[in-house]
Amino acid sequence: MKTALITGAARGIGLATAHRFLADGWQVAMLDRDEPELMQAAKGLENAAPILADVSIPDQVTTAITDTLSRFGTIDALINNAGVADFGPIEDTTFPRWRRVMETNLDGIFLMTQAATPALKASRGAIVNIASISGLRASTLRVAYGTSKAAVIQLTQQQAVELGEYGIRANSVCPGPVRTKLAMAVHSPAIIAAYHDAIPLNRYGAESEIAEVIHFLCSPRASYVTGQNIAVDGGFEATGIGLPALRS
Repeated sequence: MKTALITGAARGIGLATAHRFLADGWQVAMLDRDEPELMQAAKGLENAAPILADVSIPDQVTTAITDTLSRFGTIDALINNAGVADFGPIEDTTFPRWRRVMETNLDGIFLMTQAATPALKASRGAIVNIASISGLRASTLRVAYGTSKAAVIQLTQQQAVELGEYGIRANSVCPGPVRTKLAMAVHSPAIIAAYHDAIPLNRYGAESEIAEVIHFLCSPRASYVTGQNIAVDGGFEATGIGLPALRS
């Protein structure tokens, strides 16, 4: 039985991805730093184990990999989904705020992948890093978040080039606007309407739709796909800067 290690698995896209892999018969190590949410999310799930760790802390990352291998014996897919968002003007983004975003969104992926590489070599496994549409197209108030996600896309290509000779594939996924609980809590009706106008499919994505692409990239069906970035965004990235009124 194959094993997927998913970070940020207590909620949102990470939890939806855990459910998708479990539905396909995988074992899943669900990693998160929010213990109450993680334990609740993993409760009652067969072939799943909660792993409490912060991806930005090297010692905890090392322990998380050891715990996963001790429990399941293998790591066939690493899904680096854990991330934080911090939106604000450039002049108000203090260095501690900048570092808080970078240490999870970028450092965390580097640390997790580095620690998991020996296991991934043994399994000839797959890496999927969750970037963001904000890493492909700039927007206001996203200087730290957007920059971190752009770096994730480049880091993914570095991983693909260096680790390919060991049979390890590395790809990134850029979700567009997704209907998560957090997004719906902070997006006003005006923001929701604006996103609908700017997205060719005229709607937010679902967490399960992102999970499907992640699952595909870790499957044998994607055996010759590596070093790629896939925007799962309803066409949002393709539109560039346009006038929504012209669409009607």
